[in-house]
Amino acid sequence: MKARIKFSKCGSMRFIGHLDVMRYFQKAFRRAHIPVSYSKGYSPHQILSFTSPLGIGLTSDAEYMDMELEECPEPERMVDWINSQMNDEIRVKDFVLLPDDSKPSMAMLAGCDYLVALKPDKVSVFRDRADMELVLADFLAQPEIKVTKQTKRSEKEIDLRPNIYKMEVRENGFFYMLASASSNYTKPEMVTNTFFHWIGEELPEFAFTVKRLEMYADKGENASPRFVTLESLGEEIE
Repeated sequence: MKARIKFSKCGSMRFIGHLDVMRYFQKAFRRAHIPVSYSKGYSPHQILSFTSPLGIGLTSDAEYMDMELEECPEPERMVDWINSQMNDEIRVKDFVLLPDDSKPSMAMLAGCDYLVALKPDKVSVFRDRADMELVLADFLAQPEIKVTKQTKRSEKEIDLRPNIYKMEVRENGFFYMLASASSNYTKPEMVTNTFFHWIGEELPEFAFTVKRLEMYADKGENASPRFVTLESLGEEIE
């Protein structure tokens, strides 16, 4: 059977890379005696897949991982069993069973929420909130926001504007909802640097921190709500 886990990642664990996080969960599942399914062949491994690996240095309230289980006799106890083998900086928040025909969460991912916190000693131009909201409105009113995106082999110019679903001023920072599918994945770092370049300031390194708040699937423009959390696509455990 298929299942999806939602977990948080904070503190010093934000410096742990994706492969180490994967190994961390594999060991935790073995210690907690979670009946994870294994691949076949000479080198069997647990059948797990992460939605969108978090970048080094970023924290998150909502990371997702899909898994296959041989059985799940007590799903309501799964969160406690797994957390009993985890440290305080990576915690499982929810566990849902998935329909057999469900798509992988990575294929369903369409958007992510982020909170960007500016460091006062690094950013001198941040105005009061009301003034910054007016500046932000002008920034978003542009029909196009052209930026040069570096790829593995070359550079290409893209329009950021369609990929910014929401951008709001928060105390000493911003809230974003950005496109996050594989075809239009938009990094909050790029949006932040582009905005400050537009107002005439080039940010130094490590001028802000980024926290991912949630991940969403897109149910279509005619759906209400259009964007739903990845955990809502599963079956809630009573």
